[in-house]
Amino acid sequence: MGGATVRIEGVTKAFGGRTVVDVPELVLGAHPIEGLIGPNGAGKTTLMRLVMHSIPIDSGSITFTTPGRDSVVVSSRHPHEIPPLGMVKTNQVIQDFRSLTIWDSLLLAATAASDERPNRIFSERSVVREHEDEIHAYLDKFEFDDPYGYARSGGEKKLLDILRCLLLKPQMLLLDEPTAGLPEDVTARVMELIVERATVGTSVVLVEHDLDLVWHLSQYVHFMAEGRVQLQGPPSEVRAHATVIEKYLGGGHA
Repeated sequence: MGGATVRIEGVTKAFGGRTVVDVPELVLGAHPIEGLIGPNGAGKTTLMRLVMHSIPIDSGSITFTTPGRDSVVVSSRHPHEIPPLGMVKTNQVIQDFRSLTIWDSLLLAATAASDERPNRIFSERSVVREHEDEIHAYLDKFEFDDPYGYARSGGEKKLLDILRCLLLKPQMLLLDEPTAGLPEDVTARVMELIVERATVGTSVVLVEHDLDLVWHLSQYVHFMAEGRVQLQGPPSEVRAHATVIEKYLGGGHA
């Protein structure tokens, strides 16, 4: 059985009269890890935001399908309704809960929706006991300066955002430039976790400018330019294609 997929049909988005996304048909998630690449301004992040409905589409539909469940037209749902369906996205622009410590932020992500009341999450011992081993495993793997304090640096906030998404155990994980601002050793450990999640059934879409990472991790790559998906295929084919070399890689990669 395959993993979760997103089907994008006839989707367009324009800002100020300029079309920034125009995707007649695209399926994401048919492979465990897929790359979405393209030059700056290609429409990659806008497309991911459309999938999560953090911005509305102008036309078309976006459907999320998970194994054993009915398909859901997520483009007609409110943004807060989408993560409980099993699809989450990291943020290209760092967002964090300034009033929550690293520990509390991770605990909030791990806690079931039925327990999302402050007195139960942060005060009731049974809730903490249920999730503390998993959270400690992440904190042991990544050395935050003070895991019981606040995320200070951009790198810590980026890492915290990724770990919150992983704790939700999504069926589809959209990663928008997850390595930006992370040291090389931390990036390697993050990618180990991503591969582990993909191995157990999470569909991963990786939007990333570190092409070595994309070529190494992805089984399939989508190339966007000028708002359109212009090429799709295995990494070796996409990497060698004349369109990608001309529009993105430059002649030195030919």
